[in-house]
Amino acid sequence: MVLKPAWHPIRVLALIALLMFSTASVSTAQTAGGDDPNATAWIQIESLPSLALALARAQSYAETLDRVNGFDLGNGWYGILLGPYPPDDAVRLLNRLSAEGRVPGDSYLTAAGTIGDRIYPAAGAEQAAPATPAVTEPAPEPEPEVPDETRNEALRGERLLSQEERFDLQRALKSEGFYFAGIDGAFGPGTRGAMRDWQQARGYEPTGILTTRQRARLMRDYNAPLISVGMSPLADRAAGISLPMPRSAVRFSHYEAPFSHYETSGDVPGARVILISQEGDRASLYGLYDILQTLEVVPSEGPRERERDSFTIEGRNRDIVSHTEVTLDDGELKGFMLIWPTGDEARRTRVLAEMQSGFERLPGTLDPAAGSERTQKVNLVSGLEIRRPRLSRSGIYVDRSGAVLTAAEAVTQCGRITLDKRFPATVATVDQNLGLAVLRPVDPLAPMAVARFADAPPRLRAEIAVSGYSFEGLLGAPTLTFGSVADVQGPDGSTDLLRLTLTTRDGDAGGPIVDDTGAVVGSLLPRPTNQVLPADVAIAIGSAALTGLLEQAGIAPQKTEFNAAPLSSDALAREATGMTALVGCWD
Repeated sequence: MVLKPAWHPIRVLALIALLMFSTASVSTAQTAGGDDPNATAWIQIESLPSLALALARAQSYAETLDRVNGFDLGNGWYGILLGPYPPDDAVRLLNRLSAEGRVPGDSYLTAAGTIGDRIYPAAGAEQAAPATPAVTEPAPEPEPEVPDETRNEALRGERLLSQEERFDLQRALKSEGFYFAGIDGAFGPGTRGAMRDWQQARGYEPTGILTTRQRARLMRDYNAPLISVGMSPLADRAAGISLPMPRSAVRFSHYEAPFSHYETSGDVPGARVILISQEGDRASLYGLYDILQTLEVVPSEGPRERERDSFTIEGRNRDIVSHTEVTLDDGELKGFMLIWPTGDEARRTRVLAEMQSGFERLPGTLDPAAGSERTQKVNLVSGLEIRRPRLSRSGIYVDRSGAVLTAAEAVTQCGRITLDKRFPATVATVDQNLGLAVLRPVDPLAPMAVARFADAPPRLRAEIAVSGYSFEGLLGAPTLTFGSVADVQGPDGSTDLLRLTLTTRDGDAGGPIVDDTGAVVGSLLPRPTNQVLPADVAIAIGSAALTGLLEQAGIAPQKTEFNAAPLSSDALAREATGMTALVGCWD
């Protein structure tokens, strides 16, 4: 067993006083402490009844902690200590390491005069003593010769393992591909067999009982992905969140409510962590779930699940894998987002598991005004870019199930197509001669209005309007642009075309041209790329060609009533914008 005395705040104060005025020391302790005469305090973290076990444990601790030393305590016992430090520094470091779970909870302070000859590090391999206590990833050091244990010593060391350490060994064996049963901490036949197979694969005697040195190697290999990214606890008290963080891969950037941004440091290009913290209720949770899925850092492909008081979203594309999870508890929404480069899945999985298991809610949430002084942009949500399609154009709803007529350029070379930003659609037919395409939604939609097509060309100089997403969806709704009919044939004499006096933008292409009754007299074509038209000239496909294409696609177009009465301005706007779809072409 590990022998350590019970501790009490009064004893801490008494020991500090003793340490500050004590001159007792031994030569080995002075050597380990460097030249600082005030470094008289040590942190004792383990006592072990075996030299081999103590050397292996000290070597294991040295992989994640600074100033690790081993000493002969006498009577066959060996101690692992950190230090020495000035007494005040030692107290602060002990409290921090205990809180972070980096040392056993019953670690305690001791004075230099209470320890004997040093057994670790080996002569000539002393650890550098930093100016201030810190937990870092130490530089590689020569490994001392550690005699391997006998079978009985290995079993004795195994009995000293905590339940969590036993879990970790099983997890490590499973990660290495040797263990396939549940993580229960029980070293039964399955675990023993996995240990035996691991030993054989690594060139050890296959006893089925890992020595301390073998356990250290197994855990070192298992934790290598975490060590490589500097995984260590971080408490973001402004956000009210504590969790393990890949601190050599990301660094704090800024707050912009409800997010705390940690951007890539460059060691893992593209890695980011975003902490999420705000007050709210279930409606806020559901709204956040919808908003996050519009962001560039949350790719649309991947599983997602929303429950009553929580949600998870995973998104993947060729560049990144993004995992987001948020829970609602006591009026607070808290969670995190891990963004990691594609192709580094083994390390990403380990980092994510550590963040999930170590996530802790601290008091408070991020100030809603945090980041309000930063430059605001319409394509950003709290500093995160909204995911946008490569190309957006307008379209016309042509039946009650949500079929859409649009410009062919809107669906050319698209990885996927959406209607109104979020509804997936497929191409039913394309007519390259007319420059038009017909789309069908994957799931039926219920458009606000459906086009009614005019059964005759419009009159010359008749007033018309185009309804379209002029700014490619940036405004969130279609706009009406008014003009007139300049000619009922195209500049080349084609009777399928209309020439309009109308100033349009790229996003309007594919939108409906309506007359004063709300009837569709044409669909706006994109501006030609091989010629320059005057700014106030636009070309549209006439209604006869539109209805013919729809009939070929198996859609019966609705026709306008004969001698329909003109609509009021408000009614015309409702009719025209209600039939207008936003067509998105995504990579």
